[in-house]
Amino acid sequence: MLRFLTTLSLLCCATLAHAEDPVDPVDLGVIQDDEVVVVQRLLYPKTNRVELGLSGAWAAWDRYMTTPSAQLTVDVHRSESLAFSGALGLGYGLKNGTYRELERDYGVAPYSFRYVGSLLFGVAWSPIYAKASLSRRHVVHHDVYGVLRAGATLSASVIPDGGSPISPTISAGIGARVFTFNNLALRLEARNDMFVERHKLTDESAFGQRFFVSIGISYLSAAP
Repeated sequence: MLRFLTTLSLLCCATLAHAEDPVDPVDLGVIQDDEVVVVQRLLYPKTNRVELGLSGAWAAWDRYMTTPSAQLTVDVHRSESLAFSGALGLGYGLKNGTYRELERDYGVAPYSFRYVGSLLFGVAWSPIYAKASLSRRHVVHHDVYGVLRAGATLSASVIPDGGSPISPTISAGIGARVFTFNNLALRLEARNDMFVERHKLTDESAFGQRFFVSIGISYLSAAP
């Protein structure tokens, strides 16, 4: 008898469930690409803010020189993706192992130039703002940018009286900011400076380049 009552109850429940009207799906139609909006809170916005940066840089891939330098950058952010960018660099090229070997073993001093400083202006474009989770409790905000600047580079001949040319320069690079706290960010940048250098002793012009890798910190002014 108990089994009969249980079976009868199950049949009644199934019948009632089947008798209910199904919920009609909502037809949204075709969604266009420009109607899809990704909602993301920018915890560190850059629009209408000025960014000051100080970095240590190193150019180690010259044939005869290794070059430590300090780089001061100023970026005026017009939007989240576009900024006007300036960079002032000061440094000093040191003879590397190849140069010292030529001097010591062969009595040869190559006619080479060491980096002294540079002043560059241009634009930076930041197409990517992203977040990464380092752990369950910490989320890191960062962006990636490209930069194109132009200006001048001051060099000095390693050979005495070899000249100190000021060379027109084009610089292209990529970088990233890792935002931390109190409007500070860790900033990394790699750039290639390309210039035309006038050689005093040979009275000729030559193409040159220095590839800098820099790491430092930057400070963003208060949000408007």
